[in-house]
Amino acid sequence: MELPGTRAVAARTLWLDRAGSTNDELLAHATGVDAAEWPSLSLVATDTQTAGRGRLGRVWTAPPGASLAASLLLRPRLPVEAYGWLPLLAGLAMTQTLRGVGAAARLKWPNDVLIGGRKVCGILAELLPDASGVVIGSGVNLTLADEDLPVPTATSLRIEGVETTADAVLAAYVTEVAALLAALESAEGDADRSGLRVAVTEACDTIGRAVRVELPSRGQLVGTAIGLDPDGRLLVQDEIAGSGRDAVAVAAGDVTHLRY
Repeated sequence: MELPGTRAVAARTLWLDRAGSTNDELLAHATGVDAAEWPSLSLVATDTQTAGRGRLGRVWTAPPGASLAASLLLRPRLPVEAYGWLPLLAGLAMTQTLRGVGAAARLKWPNDVLIGGRKVCGILAELLPDASGVVIGSGVNLTLADEDLPVPTATSLRIEGVETTADAVLAAYVTEVAALLAALESAEGDADRSGLRVAVTEACDTIGRAVRVELPSRGQLVGTAIGLDPDGRLLVQDEIAGSGRDAVAVAAGDVTHLRY
């Protein structure tokens, strides 16, 4: 695929006709003998991914040509403590990208993108072994039909009435990530001074909702998501503890939006 728009904004672009996992492909390049030739904002993408990975070890596939899988390398000039904002930054960038092509997209903490409450994009960030950067993979359902959806809670741009191209999505996404990252770097990783915390909060459909969070410890937290802390953690007011207790800061977990 030619991808003229994407090649104009990405530092390096590799399109694969088929890939097991674009994250695996980019991680291999970013840490291999030619790692210096893969600078920040390098991209690997395909429309046929056979072994994509999601959060919590989930595996997903899609019919050939129906979804866009892309992995973007970031080598940020940031303190490592600020890396926790990078998945949220990517989720915000994809939300803004999809809004730009006509979708009523919203962010679900930490980094899924929803349209009408249904998932159109998932994002997975993986740290390089030496912590010098992060590979951020995203999977966007472009033209999936109803019968091809992996779960009833998923959707695609075509189902939502949005027709676009892989190049349009990728070019806009890389541009959005670059701008948000530059602002965060200028603020030395401070998400408040860069405006990132406010922007993510405004785009986030999770905040203000009743939620259930399945924690990595296998525990469960039910309450109301009331905001983000300075590290990007989701603040949840435990419904049992009530308003008299401090909100719980959740760094990782599987979040379900509750309707009651």
